[in-house]
Amino acid sequence: MTYAATYPEHVSTGADARRQNALSLIFFLCAAAAFLLRFTISPQILDRVMNYTAEGGAFYEKLHIGTDAILLLTPFVLFSRPFFLQADEIIKFRWLLRFTLLQLLLIAYLALVGRVNSSGLLIDTYIVAAAAGMLMFALNEGFRRSLGDLTLIMLIVSAAIGIVEAVTKHRLLPYDLVELTFRPIGLADHPLGLGALCATAIGFVPLTRWRIWLKVAAILLLFVGCAASGARFALLTSVAEGFILLLYVPWRGLSRRHEREAKSIVLIFSLIGGAAMAAIMFAGGLLSRFGNTLFDENFMARVSIYEIFGLVNWNDIMFGMRGDVLLALVVSKLHLPAIESAPVVITLMLGLPLAIVFTILVFWTIYRLVKGAPLAAWIGTISFLLASLSNNTMSSKTPVVAILVVLLVAYGIPKSRHANDDSATA
Repeated sequence: MTYAATYPEHVSTGADARRQNALSLIFFLCAAAAFLLRFTISPQILDRVMNYTAEGGAFYEKLHIGTDAILLLTPFVLFSRPFFLQADEIIKFRWLLRFTLLQLLLIAYLALVGRVNSSGLLIDTYIVAAAAGMLMFALNEGFRRSLGDLTLIMLIVSAAIGIVEAVTKHRLLPYDLVELTFRPIGLADHPLGLGALCATAIGFVPLTRWRIWLKVAAILLLFVGCAASGARFALLTSVAEGFILLLYVPWRGLSRRHEREAKSIVLIFSLIGGAAMAAIMFAGGLLSRFGNTLFDENFMARVSIYEIFGLVNWNDIMFGMRGDVLLALVVSKLHLPAIESAPVVITLMLGLPLAIVFTILVFWTIYRLVKGAPLAAWIGTISFLLASLSNNTMSSKTPVVAILVVLLVAYGIPKSRHANDDSATA
């Protein structure tokens, strides 16, 4: 149950206060464990113990164990005790709840038309993201920040693992797809996922309360990890993101003139250092995919997939089709191993009218979460969208959307409430 912070709160004392603090700590630890389960256990690992992505199997096998943990934990945390929200938090919480209910209606429709297996994507990617956001709102701001820090640390560790994998040509986690060239995955499920997550994390690191040298080191590590992933569009996005963060995110404690002078000096050193870093990464093979044309086989696969609309009828386009039938058609007719296009998957899974409504809901939810947040959160969110929409990140069962929601709830605190917060500095 939620209350506006402007209303009188009952202040617990003594044994009640200790009990509430202990309960909040337990919920925080359970949430951290559930998030790490969802964010770090890849589909390739789950496929070794159950039919997570393979055909067949029970419906419960199609849901990630981290998803199960978050969905079971969320209602328990929400209804176990009162929690207090600021006015802007109430609006965001209510919208996440509304988004969840609308997704459940969509799943009910898919079940009625005999495509219940398609609901696995909605639950594992979008409903779990909304549940994670509501769970975080039920915790106090300190615990939310701690969960955001934990998520960022996980992404930084993933980038570091990806760099080691790129150098050693050996992956830490299992990966079953056949690649034309070796690309690391870190703790992600795909090289493009690693790149998208690194690009997203770069925008949120400036919002932490870490020391400045830790922020700089983390951003550099994430940038190199993005380069190592071979995700070319994500890397270009992260380069632009870094310069925008440098130029436009305010630096506290300096006058406007001193801020401009300091940023000019840092910009010059960044350009020189960036050129040197690029040369080192080229020499180390981390930018080998940029040595060829951008219009390679992977690029053409994302273009040729749109030929599928000429192989299906208008009924399939308007009302959707089964996912296994769609994939079989792509494999047999277009000779592609997968569908690396979110518009194609969402349109042919839901049908064009519902796909348009679904897309509007997703983008509006992201907008409601980032509204009023510091500039760095906007930059990180836009980087996420640019990197993710260039592939099938938002149309496959990945934790990327949930990670974005966690970061937005943790750090997307309106500037009006934290005008003097050092976390808004670069």
